[in-house]
Amino acid sequence: MQKLSMEELQRPSVETFKAQDKLPVALVLDNVRSMHNVGSAFRTSDAFAVERIILCGITGRPPHREIEKTALGATQSVTWSHVGDTSAAVRDLRKEGYRIVAVEQAKGSIPLQQFKPTETEKYALVFGNEVHGVSDDVMANVDACIEIPQSGTKHSLNIAVSIGIVLWSFYAELHFQKSAPVK
Repeated sequence: MQKLSMEELQRPSVETFKAQDKLPVALVLDNVRSMHNVGSAFRTSDAFAVERIILCGITGRPPHREIEKTALGATQSVTWSHVGDTSAAVRDLRKEGYRIVAVEQAKGSIPLQQFKPTETEKYALVFGNEVHGVSDDVMANVDACIEIPQSGTKHSLNIAVSIGIVLWSFYAELHFQKSAPVK
């Protein structure tokens, strides 16, 4: 086994990336405190070609040394904006036709593996603060809530890990639906 070289990976340039088709997902970060988590959100969003990130409330924003440390340049490729109030951002996304989906442990949440996104919808995935989760105001206005099943003694995952798991699930469902052979 031999690792692929950078040339063999054939990664797109930033300009090509910005023009390519995107996963119909907007990532909403609701008052995320850690700059490293924000940077990881950028890097993972780049990996799965997410449409955009909306940084809300106290969530840090580029340019910031700690964000760049984990983003590794993804702040240049992923479209992003900042909105002071997460509820306002969610209302705007709904007006744009996004289905609002919180990623949270809540009554009535759907296990991630049971949630099946469709190619005909756009999704705004809301990830909350590291301590308090998705704000109550936002939770009162979501269309659905998904939860990552866990079997350990801890009751939560780091937000960067959660973003990776959920985006992979959406990417796999939506990307491979297109390329699945017809039977």
